[in-house]
Amino acid sequence: MSKRSVLIIDDEEPGRRLVKQYLEPYTNFRVAGECSNGLEAIRDINLMEPDLVFLDVQMPGASGFEALKRIEHVPYVIFTTAYDRYAIDAFEASAVDYLLKPYTKERFDRTMTRLEQQHIFPALEAFTNPVQQEGFADRILVEHQKRYKNIAVDEILYLKARGDHAEIYTKNATYLSSVGISALAERLNPRLYVRLHRSTLVNMNHVKEVYRDVGKIFVVMENGVELNVGRNYQSLIKELMV
Repeated sequence: MSKRSVLIIDDEEPGRRLVKQYLEPYTNFRVAGECSNGLEAIRDINLMEPDLVFLDVQMPGASGFEALKRIEHVPYVIFTTAYDRYAIDAFEASAVDYLLKPYTKERFDRTMTRLEQQHIFPALEAFTNPVQQEGFADRILVEHQKRYKNIAVDEILYLKARGDHAEIYTKNATYLSSVGISALAERLNPRLYVRLHRSTLVNMNHVKEVYRDVGKIFVVMENGVELNVGRNYQSLIKELMV
């Protein structure tokens, strides 16, 4: 498996240097870049599509939380900050962990060990060669106007992560699920519902076309929406292009 890319975002250079130093023993990870403010963070997260981000909270241009609201690519996030009052907000934003400065090497190692033990970065083969299973959902209940509507999964065009929830897009409506995208993915046939991103899942029956542009791959849905394919998932889409 290729190394996981890391983006370090902190307006203070010593903070960025410390993460790089502590990360050196973890050979499965590589530092893809650094950012010193929130605007750079938004730009580079979308451009580099890192697997993991170490993110400060208070920064010039945009805070860490503001940056997360303005990105298209959704990486795993470990917050690094000197302020403990943001911890609840961080975990509500689905953070992997919250490192309170000044944190020790031992505290950093506990976070990295937990990442490895929980297999938070699944092997890409899990997506490129999904196991055929039975018992996938034909219909799901989704909240709509204070009620739950029963929709056929065949009607779903694509799904996008929204924090701990998922937005479900059909031809005629958009629904917000209280279940996260990973939990929903387990209910759907992986031969039909394919990940373009950790945060995006598409129904291949509703894909109109696929095209390349400046080294990237885009999927065009039947409703005209164009979705960018994350770098780690491009091999799967290429396998489907015969």
